[in-house]
Amino acid sequence: MSLQTAVIGGGTVSETHLSGLSRNPKTELVAICDLDEATARDRATDYGIKAYFDVAELLDSEGLDWVHVCTPPQTHLAVATEVLEAGVPVLIEKPVTETIDEFEELAAVADREGVDFSVVHNHKFGLVMRQLRESIAAGDIGTVRGVDLLYTGSTEPDTANRGPWNFELLGGEFEEGLPHPLYLGLTAGGIPRSEADVAAQTSLVGDYEMEFGYDGAQLQYVSEAGALCSITMLSGTKPVRILYVHGSESTLAADLVSQTLVRLDRDYKASPLARARNNIDQIADRIRGTAANAGVVLADKRAGEWETAVERNGSYYQFDREAEALLTGTEPAVSVEEARWTVRLQEAIRASVPEERTVADEAADEGAVESEAASDD
Repeated sequence: MSLQTAVIGGGTVSETHLSGLSRNPKTELVAICDLDEATARDRATDYGIKAYFDVAELLDSEGLDWVHVCTPPQTHLAVATEVLEAGVPVLIEKPVTETIDEFEELAAVADREGVDFSVVHNHKFGLVMRQLRESIAAGDIGTVRGVDLLYTGSTEPDTANRGPWNFELLGGEFEEGLPHPLYLGLTAGGIPRSEADVAAQTSLVGDYEMEFGYDGAQLQYVSEAGALCSITMLSGTKPVRILYVHGSESTLAADLVSQTLVRLDRDYKASPLARARNNIDQIADRIRGTAANAGVVLADKRAGEWETAVERNGSYYQFDREAEALLTGTEPAVSVEEARWTVRLQEAIRASVPEERTVADEAADEGAVESEAASDD
């Protein structure tokens, strides 16, 4: 059996969903829906599927088992609600909602209808993160005592990677990408003990023509298990993305750029020889990781099979896991609680923006609206 699947939203990110669903043997991609008729038709032609321009018509016309929502986050609640109320499970792109209130409204709809929903947390399923999670679960590093994630090189607020709708967010394009480091921190360290145990700070360093509230953020929390977790996120710098998980026995360093995992378990302070061996061990880990990654890429190029593609593509891996969960009636790959806390952490970051920056951003939005109204007259 395969899941009859459609994608709503034909923007930039939809290409990953369309290509993944068209290749996955567990899914049959049947339709694309977008308000822009030209976009919908172009996507439909590319994949040999039907084009729709209205969500209600899509849901009425197709016997769907699964829908992927790839519209701007400002529309996620309305679109996903319509799908869930039609009895169809949904996978929603991040950010899943703009606020925690919207998230709770969405979760309540899913609970009332008895229909599953999940959120795209694709970086969680990359090769190095899977290795990291397996090591933590196996107890290889002992008890997790702390997590430090350095996530730099994010897109600056005024870059329209996903589309101009990003400029409506307080942090612009930078804010659109924040769920990635937030859910990675939650994956490694666990969820916070409480909202009172979360602290956030923001900074605004860049000079932009538009008004934004922040282009850098830092967040700390204490997990339910007592681990101290810290996430630093910066735009406008070179990309350095390393996740350290400190255990009672050793530390793991997951390089999210090179997709390599380094184990730091030698007491380098013991002697000069220990320091040298520590360096050699780290180099060896990186070489082994790079060789393993190259093997996966070569295998994919030789075979071109779905199973191999899944190994090197975190999005495909999640799609496959989510499809399997729907087919077997098991829990989604990304839990509602993980998605909920990702939104809560992002809201904590926005709440930390000083009032004067928020007021300036709101004034700029009002000015843009007045200017648009004037041009319409």
